[in-house]
Amino acid sequence: MKIILLTLLLNFTMLHSSVYQFTFNSIDGEAISLARFKGKKILIVNTASKCGYTPQYEELEKLHQLYKNKLVIIGFPANNFLWQEPGNNQQIKEFCTRKYGVSFILSEKIDVKGAKIHPLFKWLIEQDNPDFKDSIKWNFEKFLLDENGKLIHRYRSKVSPLSPLIVEQL
Repeated sequence: MKIILLTLLLNFTMLHSSVYQFTFNSIDGEAISLARFKGKKILIVNTASKCGYTPQYEELEKLHQLYKNKLVIIGFPANNFLWQEPGNNQQIKEFCTRKYGVSFILSEKIDVKGAKIHPLFKWLIEQDNPDFKDSIKWNFEKFLLDENGKLIHRYRSKVSPLSPLIVEQL
């Protein structure tokens, strides 16, 4: 049994050795390959509309406007923490655009932890990085990847998207 699990894990890791191997569906249902963003930095954020950190949408949009020529921001709405993202895709999109003017990419609603964790987030939390390696603790955790798809840093929820910790990496 252990050999089978180890083999499956090894195969998963080999199949997904780069962030560019992953695809996701946009909030409008369009399949998007992360390979499309080679050569740009990518900031991946798990988001929620009814969280104390929800105002970070505004900061993420400012960051997007300032650095959109070299940075791709992707918000991944998830309802994994105290049901703080109860809406469907249309409701989430409407809320984000109306309240915060979001124009950066949003994915469809996904899971970022648990048995149904999206494969991208499973891969992200397993990457070696200078910060920490473990499951996502709350909404608005951030993963910054370099132009080659390698994880540069991971930031917990309390780190503002406009923090020098992030901006200096751009």
